[in-house]
Amino acid sequence: MNTLEYAINMELDSIIYYTEQARININNSLLTVCLILANDEINHARILRDKLSKIPYELKDNETLLKVKNVFKGIGNYKSEIKAIPSQLDFYRMALEKEKQSIDLYTGFLSKATDDHEKDLFKYLIKQEEDHYALLDELVTLLLHAEEWVEFAEFGVRKEY
Repeated sequence: MNTLEYAINMELDSIIYYTEQARININNSLLTVCLILANDEINHARILRDKLSKIPYELKDNETLLKVKNVFKGIGNYKSEIKAIPSQLDFYRMALEKEKQSIDLYTGFLSKATDDHEKDLFKYLIKQEEDHYALLDELVTLLLHAEEWVEFAEFGVRKEY
């Protein structure tokens, strides 16, 4: 199995995982996050298949980080959800680890790539997985923040986006 086939299989495993998590979490906010990530992984698998089949492909910026606003829209509910669904934080932490593994894998593939198109492909996939990592990391931070302390919005220091 070459690197592209391995990467395709990894993306297919991610699609299955995030889709199953979406199905399991249909009644809570994990549904949105899982569907966003599954759709991105579908796109990654398609690009990798096209590369393997020598079909032209386009490395378009995705809108994952723009979709984050939709995920954060109901952030006020997380305080009650974290009590009702204690596994949310565990899910995000585990997904963070999976995204980190993807970043490491594609970084290794990039270091071994010899052709410029392949290098561009792996740089693109690294950036995509870094975006996923940033999204999940921010969700972990927000959940921990909601769990650890309460503040008044007008007095708190906010991270600017």
